[in-house]
Amino acid sequence: MFIQTESTPNPATLKFLPGQTVLEMGTADFPSAEAATKSPLAARIFTVSGVTGVFFGNDFVTVTKDDAVEWDHIKPAILGAVMEHYQSGQPVMADDAQAASGHAEHTGEDGEVVDQIKELLDSRVRPAVAQDGGDITFHGFDRGVVYLHMQGACAGCPSSTLTLKMGIENLLRHYIPEVTEVRPVAV
Repeated sequence: MFIQTESTPNPATLKFLPGQTVLEMGTADFPSAEAATKSPLAARIFTVSGVTGVFFGNDFVTVTKDDAVEWDHIKPAILGAVMEHYQSGQPVMADDAQAASGHAEHTGEDGEVVDQIKELLDSRVRPAVAQDGGDITFHGFDRGVVYLHMQGACAGCPSSTLTLKMGIENLLRHYIPEVTEVRPVAV
């Protein structure tokens, strides 16, 4: 098994590509070792000292490290953990764990606008941020304001505010006149 790595715009995050499917659908975010109990793979990665976050996409694993640790010191151990997991035959997620759909449900008078927002996020935004090892999830729409949560490499990235304001907000405002602003939410 050959696992490739790619840098991301976030210097504290590295993208690992195992060359096979990680999650069939959705994404999974593990911001702490405690949250990783739902995934044998994430739990194994968290055993590496200095790992502060793990995120799964369709074909990648994004790992975030503590600023006090250098990638040169922990990257081999993370590669080993990913390789050991795939050789063990264990599932990526525990049987009762579900991957996130990437969207909060929204009904009511703004339902049509929310559907348009979700469609643009799915078709234009999420593929782009997945290239950088992250994801963006929809959390709501209220009086012109779209609330989004950034995950994986996007969470804590120095350019995440610029991505939200200049990229996503401009895109949504261009196609959907009801959108006036995009704001991040912490989950």
